[in-house]
Amino acid sequence: MAVANATFHHVSLSSAVFRLVWFVWMLLSVLNIGAVLGYFHEERWSPESPLLAPRVVIALICRNSEHSLPYFLGAIERLNYPKDRIALWVATDHNTDNTTYMLRDWLINVQKLYHYVEWRPKEEPRAYPDEEGPKQWPNSRYAHVMRLRQAALESARDMWADYLMIVDCDNLLTNRDVLWKMIKENKTIIAPMLESRAAYSNFWCGMSSQGYYKRTPAYIPMRKQVRKGCFAVPMVHSTFLIDLRKEASRLLAFHPPHPDYSWAFDDIIVFAFSARMAEVQMFICNRETYGYFPVPLRSHNTLEDEADSFIHSVLEVNVRNPPLARSRYLPAPIKKPNKMGFDEVFLINLQRRTDRRERMLRALREQEIDCKIVAAVDGKAMNVSEVNALGIHMLPGYSDPYHGRPLTKGELGCFLSHYNIWKEIVERGLKASLVMEDDLRFEVFFKRRLKNLLSEVQSEGLDWDLIYIGRKRMQVDRPEKAVPNIHNLVEADYSYWTLGYMISLQGAKKLMNAEPLSKMLPVDEFLPVMFNKHPVSDYMEQFENRNLKAFSAEPLLVYPTHYTGEPGYISDTETSTVWDNESVRTDWDRKRSRKTHEQAEISSEAQNSDVLQSPLDSTARDEL
Repeated sequence: MAVANATFHHVSLSSAVFRLVWFVWMLLSVLNIGAVLGYFHEERWSPESPLLAPRVVIALICRNSEHSLPYFLGAIERLNYPKDRIALWVATDHNTDNTTYMLRDWLINVQKLYHYVEWRPKEEPRAYPDEEGPKQWPNSRYAHVMRLRQAALESARDMWADYLMIVDCDNLLTNRDVLWKMIKENKTIIAPMLESRAAYSNFWCGMSSQGYYKRTPAYIPMRKQVRKGCFAVPMVHSTFLIDLRKEASRLLAFHPPHPDYSWAFDDIIVFAFSARMAEVQMFICNRETYGYFPVPLRSHNTLEDEADSFIHSVLEVNVRNPPLARSRYLPAPIKKPNKMGFDEVFLINLQRRTDRRERMLRALREQEIDCKIVAAVDGKAMNVSEVNALGIHMLPGYSDPYHGRPLTKGELGCFLSHYNIWKEIVERGLKASLVMEDDLRFEVFFKRRLKNLLSEVQSEGLDWDLIYIGRKRMQVDRPEKAVPNIHNLVEADYSYWTLGYMISLQGAKKLMNAEPLSKMLPVDEFLPVMFNKHPVSDYMEQFENRNLKAFSAEPLLVYPTHYTGEPGYISDTETSTVWDNESVRTDWDRKRSRKTHEQAEISSEAQNSDVLQSPLDSTARDEL
């Protein structure tokens, strides 16, 4: 009996050891840790290695792209995709700028990083025989671009690439994972939705029976990402990915057009028809923000217009994203900043707001605008004794129109920041100055439009003191009076905000002579008082001379970077404490804050429709 029990215990112990070994083996197998253990030594093996990334050909067809290449190629370089699995197919021709030389230098520097580079430059001719300008698209240009894209498609097929990615040379792919994300969607033709400053994007939701664009209710919800996902659409263009592993992709062609094709001779429509005949559905994906691009210009526009429009796209990217970086393999362009005809350009910035300062300096540098940084007065850091030492007293009876509160420390600091600039203008005798705050974004063609406005104001001999270039128009019941013989200028009515304005020496003297520190109110309430357009007569009656000659650009040239309630919105003026009592905070109800909301919609009857419009303004409207 004792022997039997001993045998039983021995068997039980062996069984327990076996189960423990088996458990450890299974655990290692599941966790994939190191070599896999077999029951016998000979059965051990290492785990399988991961698959190589699919092979991708990126096709770039560039013409007159000198202005966009540094940023465009920088974005291509930073794609989060193995470069040794990417082939570059690059063509350029009909250039009047340095596009060919820039592309050549870039390819020389990066060719060792990529699997393969195919380079197709053509120096002559510099223009198509039937084009009237570099932005016009005659049939000969459409045909040439279609042939080039067909050559890229055939080259990708010949090298057994898995995918072909078409990217226009002014498309900024800011999402570094865009290639992986599009591949993951597993579609034959898919495009990442690109952002622009308007409703325009790189897809159509509708197409007429003749192959033209058709407006549909589905477009705006997709464009604004109210609906997110990947959607079947009749047209994608500019940037898109073709899965060459799909059997139906063999029937796709950019050129020649399908035998049954009878629509307009246009490269993107021809390809959309090819996809339709191959029974290949196009898709647009808007799950994330993938990139940005400029809205195309009209045939009469110039290369300067195109360069300015592209730079504006770069500025828009930088408003709410990390700053774009240029290609590390191309030299930085030489910038020659100037003051646009002003005696001084002032930029107000709180020293603790380094992010705003750096963004604004980048934006001004891109536009070749020189400025003087003025350290803003930090009202939150001022104590009551400092306020009293400056002789500051609040305007009797002042109350915020939306919250019934007195002046805040932030508003006090804002006023003093502008006041110090007016004082400097008078002391230096500056005849015309530009004042900007650091939380604005620029409209397209900003510099040229502002220079033209200043030039016309001076040539017409307009008697002016202050001209808003950015504001919130508060009087929206009737139109403002257009200024005759000057483009894009109206007589300003009641307005908020001091984002940006032109100010004359005469205007600065009038503001200083009003002695506003002794009866202070927010600076954007003070200015309408001084040009006699404030709706509260009690405020105006406390200032005797209200003869400031104030005007406004129409349309405006700058806008806020953020509005109340938007992600990233911060107000240093209104979120603060009461100016003479640090214990009373003014972190107001943002849902009720009308002052910092976007401009209210202006009725058709109140539109400033009589204003003379310049060619640059019509171009900007065309883009929208």
